[in-house]
Amino acid sequence: MAEIKLRPLRPGDEEAAVRWAADPEFCLATGWTVGLAPRKVREHWARIIAGAGPDFLRLGVELEGRLVGYVDLANLSRTSGEFGIAVGERALWGRGVGAAAGRLLLTHAFSTLGLETVTAEVHAPNRRSHALMRRLGFREVGEGGPDQYRGERVGTVWYALTRPD
Repeated sequence: MAEIKLRPLRPGDEEAAVRWAADPEFCLATGWTVGLAPRKVREHWARIIAGAGPDFLRLGVELEGRLVGYVDLANLSRTSGEFGIAVGERALWGRGVGAAAGRLLLTHAFSTLGLETVTAEVHAPNRRSHALMRRLGFREVGEGGPDQYRGERVGTVWYALTRPD
């Protein structure tokens, strides 16, 4: 596989998000609203690109010069953040893009930002995301409250990873 890179989001990246939002399967898998108007997607992404605040970091996942997804650290503090990831190009699902991007984000979180702990919340039925968490070294630490996933209220599972020594 070609090299995966993380990069800051920039103007124009909204168009990739519009393409992803046109895929109902992607929307169901990631919790995006199915059938959202392209104008709404562009407005939302323009706000994120402009800067979502000091407690949220979103970086683009680039493959061969093309934006194919994103990674997040939400609820960011000096010591911790909540991991998020989405591969927008469905043809790339299951091909290691998420794992490679996740490893890059964790390296950034621990080495560059100096975080002590990264957590993640995964919908209980989302087998792919559970597998990714385990592949990245996260360990299951508890159950979370119900949340919407694919049109149903389901339980969630919390994961945590602490900075390697």
